[in-house]
Amino acid sequence: MSTIEVLTKEDLFIFKKELLQELEAMFARNKQEEPKRWLKTYEVKKMLGLSSGTLQTMRNKGTLKFSMIGNLAYYDYNEVVSLMEKRRVNKARG
Repeated sequence: MSTIEVLTKEDLFIFKKELLQELEAMFARNKQEEPKRWLKTYEVKKMLGLSSGTLQTMRNKGTLKFSMIGNLAYYDYNEVVSLMEKRRVNKARG
């Protein structure tokens, strides 16, 4: 013998509320954090896929601005992104 279950509007309202809470929690967990404002040399090298020498050359030529505190170089995240945007290429070079 099968059992028939009846759902009320209140049951649906509770389900909707629980579903929305779960979705909000899921999106909150997956929300990307804003990037750090200042990056260290190793972070920029990793981000751009550069060697130490190439990054040093970019600093020497003024291609990428940086700040020195003691012996550490710091790079503004927005300047690194801006450099990438300026150097964007539409097609492969031949």
